[in-house]
Amino acid sequence: MAEGKRAKTYHFHPEWEQDYFFVYSHSKPVCLICNTTVALAKKGNLERHFKTVHRSYERDFPAKTLLRATKVRDLKAQLAARQSIFTTPKTQSKAATIASYRVSHVLAKHNKPFKDGDIVKEAFLEAADSLFDHFKNKTEIVDAIKGVQLSRNTATRRCEGMAVDVEEQLRKDIDTCECFSLQFDESTDMVDVAQLCVFIRMVFEDMSTKEELLTILPLKGHTRGEDIFNAFMGFVSGTKLPLFKLISITTDGAPSMVGRTIRARSLQRRLFRAHLEENDAEHTDLLLHTDLEDHQWLLDLSFLTDLTGELSELNLELQGKGKDVVNMMSSVSTFKSKLKLMSNRLRLGNLCNFPHMQAELQRQGKGVAQLDSARYEEHVQSISSEFERRFTDFASIEPIASYMCYPFGASIDVGDIAAKVKSLFDFESSTLEDEILTLQNDIEMKARSTSAQPGEHVVFWKLLVAEKYPSLRRCALNLTALFGSTYLCESAFSHMNIIKSKYRSTMTDDHLAACLRLATSSYTPNYEKLASSSQCQVSH
Repeated sequence: MAEGKRAKTYHFHPEWEQDYFFVYSHSKPVCLICNTTVALAKKGNLERHFKTVHRSYERDFPAKTLLRATKVRDLKAQLAARQSIFTTPKTQSKAATIASYRVSHVLAKHNKPFKDGDIVKEAFLEAADSLFDHFKNKTEIVDAIKGVQLSRNTATRRCEGMAVDVEEQLRKDIDTCECFSLQFDESTDMVDVAQLCVFIRMVFEDMSTKEELLTILPLKGHTRGEDIFNAFMGFVSGTKLPLFKLISITTDGAPSMVGRTIRARSLQRRLFRAHLEENDAEHTDLLLHTDLEDHQWLLDLSFLTDLTGELSELNLELQGKGKDVVNMMSSVSTFKSKLKLMSNRLRLGNLCNFPHMQAELQRQGKGVAQLDSARYEEHVQSISSEFERRFTDFASIEPIASYMCYPFGASIDVGDIAAKVKSLFDFESSTLEDEILTLQNDIEMKARSTSAQPGEHVVFWKLLVAEKYPSLRRCALNLTALFGSTYLCESAFSHMNIIKSKYRSTMTDDHLAACLRLATSSYTPNYEKLASSSQCQVSH
């Protein structure tokens, strides 16, 4: 072929079915009479084959007649039936493979062992025997269930593949997100291997967020702050995590997380309990003796019951996935105010916040006047001071959060807000001041702000034009990215303790990571893609 000359393209014409008994199948013309394929869809090739090999058909089935049209239709049906013999098993095998992925995903979501796949299949078959008893195609349904691959090894491979697919989806979101924050916590698994859990909260251009497990890293040696740092930086180096998008890191404030001391070994208590069990001790743990006739002790206990009840309510309020740091700050501020109110009420002898203590006083036949209120008031004030200390970071963010919730207040100090944003996110203060002033006089945005529902500050900031308010929009993105607690890590450790139980104590770190990712992720694996990349076979 001469250089630069393109090959000619030939197209199959539908009328050739009636003219020459040919159809176009799998990118080639196929003779309906003898199943011969022709390389090129050229009219001359098809006509030559028909008139040379099947000349009797021209006579027996005249052109443009109902007889020929019927014959062509019957031959096409026969060809389709022959082809389905080969395609149907392949389709069924792929469907069985997709089903095995779906069931394995359900097992992982519920922290179940890989071997439970066989139990699911057995239960499905038992149910199908009566559930589809009156179905005409019961045999086909049961055969399809039997074809689903759910052995222990298969479920293991399915979870590995799905974990990789989910991680790939996470990588794409990390690349496209505007910024993210990280959440760190460390705990030990069933065999006392320290596991560093890291969650990521991503914020995208439209102000939407996603919270996902970034990684779980085993710490085989020490768990000092430097060990945690080195393990994480090794992960960053291996995965090319874009740290320039990182806004903040949230930890539980433990010494190992802030780098002050080495953590105590959790193994000691386990060894102590084992020693007690080996010696057939009546009790297998330390007991705390309490004298239930000590009236003061009972009052202290009732006070502690009431106070921890209040703390538990706050704890539940702060828990959950997708919690906005602004709402969490509001809950903490409310509780700090409540502590001050409780302290004042105790000083006045009002026990409305302490029903158990009030009931205990009545049981002992005492009045409120006989209660040492100063003793308990001191404890409440101590907790209030501890809250101030523990939530120092919230205090630095609160003025910015208040402004971001409603930027049109009459008493806003432009210079002060710009300075606080600069100290928190390292922005240019003069640019921020200009944008804050511009926004305060933006009539359209002010109208949209007043029409927004409570808690819709994120929706409002999404409306800002990036070209007009780049710094304020970036501030809103960064604020939205912040974690307010380490709840996700703590929740993940609960999953970990179920996944790597005493019955699965030999589970590898890689399998633990895969199962934990699937159990906590909001992503749905691409079953079609996974099945297409697998060797699709029905179960034997």
